[in-house]
Amino acid sequence: MTARVIDGKAAATGVIERAKTAGAALAAKTGVRPGLAVVLVGEDAASQVYVANKGRTAEACGFHSVTHRLPTDTTEADLLAVIDQLNADPAIHGILQQLPLPRGLDANRVVGRIDPDKDVDGLTLVNAGRLASGMAGEAFVPCTPAGCMVLIRQVLGESLAGKSAVVVGRSNLVGKPMAQLLLLADATVTIAHSRTGDLARVCREADILVAAVGRPEMLGADCIKPGAVVIDVGINRIAAPERGEGKTRLVGDVDFAAASELASAITPVPGGVGPMTIAMLMANTVSAAYRAAGEAPPRF
Repeated sequence: MTARVIDGKAAATGVIERAKTAGAALAAKTGVRPGLAVVLVGEDAASQVYVANKGRTAEACGFHSVTHRLPTDTTEADLLAVIDQLNADPAIHGILQQLPLPRGLDANRVVGRIDPDKDVDGLTLVNAGRLASGMAGEAFVPCTPAGCMVLIRQVLGESLAGKSAVVVGRSNLVGKPMAQLLLLADATVTIAHSRTGDLARVCREADILVAAVGRPEMLGADCIKPGAVVIDVGINRIAAPERGEGKTRLVGDVDFAAASELASAITPVPGGVGPMTIAMLMANTVSAAYRAAGEAPPRF
């Protein structure tokens, strides 16, 4: 068996186009233009790239896009004041605090200050609680697991009833909300992690395997059930001496070559889950704008 490679770039393009169309329709009907604000503190190189990509995508969607770039020595009080300002701004419907924050700043306190109705990253306790309570229609779901569900449904359809799903990873950002979304789609879900006994055996039971542990190629062929759908969230940079001295390459948490011989479908790294994260941020921002305007948000 050679697995179908799930094209995350194409799926992300489709979501972004729908977000662009929905945003324009809302503006034409109500005069409300979706607005996204991203807050970046410090000079982290990867964060700079991510923030620039988010801003460009928001502008391409026709959104009102704002980026607040604050110095590394910004105090928590000053950062919270920026969040308060954005909470009160009617032109801003989505607020994203770029993480990680510099030392001395409490990420939980800062993220918790965001108005839950503008929390398009889905990280506040209110949105986590809504999702855990089965109120996904009222919650903002973290963008990466939301994007994973789009890809899974491309392969398996809307209902996952009768499917066994294993999520490897228990983070608040991916693992836990991913498990909640799979449960809401009627899958039978197991959350596994690095300390799970006989991890390979647990993974081999999965019709749907989602890997989100941050360890390069941790899950090999012994973890894959024949015919499984494999969603690899990991993005790990490893040495690639075959490309030349000092060269590197990106790999996921799954051994792609080995898994491809057993799975029915699999996401590549790069080009799989990654593009969906920004796409779902645009979708969440549009949904926030619709709610603010008193309109029923579109489904992505």
